Amino acid sequence: MIGLEISHVSYSYGKSRALDDVSFSVRTGRFCALLGPNGAGKSTLFALLTRLLATRAGTIGVAGFDIAREPRAALARIGVVFQQPTLDLDMSVRRNLRYFAGLHGLSGRQAAVAIEAALTQLGMAERADEQVRALNGGHRRRMEIARALIHKPQILLLDEPTVGLDAASRQAITDHVHLLAESGLAVLWATHLVDEIRPEDQVVVLHRGKVLSDGTAAELAGGQGLAKAFLSMTAEGREVPA
Repeated sequence: MIGLEISHVSYSYGKSRALDDVSFSVRTGRFCALLGPNGAGKSTLFALLTRLLATRAGTIGVAGFDIAREPRAALARIGVVFQQPTLDLDMSVRRNLRYFAGLHGLSGRQAAVAIEAALTQLGMAERADEQVRALNGGHRRRMEIARALIHKPQILLLDEPTVGLDAASRQAITDHVHLLAESGLAVLWATHLVDEIRPEDQVVVLHRGKVLSDGTAAELAGGQGLAKAFLSMTAEGREVPA
């Protein structure tokens, strides 16, 4: 079953073309890495997927709903972790999640059950009553993922979710999200770091607003490795971060 379907999407800022006829789909239970260097158009695509920008050309389908024609139904099925943190540092983990649950119409027992399930899933139950300010970067990211899961979305979007984290935290977050995909979510993970991608993952290479490749990481890597393949496609002569 297709969770996310992007078909012939283009977007421009004035005369600058940010996305050019972008098409790909992500099936449920699949981890898809949207791989591209800075400026590739990843953040513009995420803005369209979350309706921060309105689609001007092409269509976006979310769990079968057209995001332009049925935005409420589509957005209700999406969980989002943005690149920039959006937490209230002075509230506890639980209060942050309770506030977000309320925005989705969850309250009382229903909200409490959803919050506990999300915290347990991300290994954050023991930190629930701590002030967010006291958490390290990795635990704050886990909390944001837990928050994105409260309303039981079918699609999880993560925009450069490991930026600024140490290697151990990056690995832990990547492992957690792969497990979420295995549990049935359609995951779109935007990154420029090839070491966050497993051989069996779907990889969509985005460069200068265009899709250059869509297949598994193993297929893209061939015999040269994913880092070299990505380099040759998008940034010859420049070192690829690993």
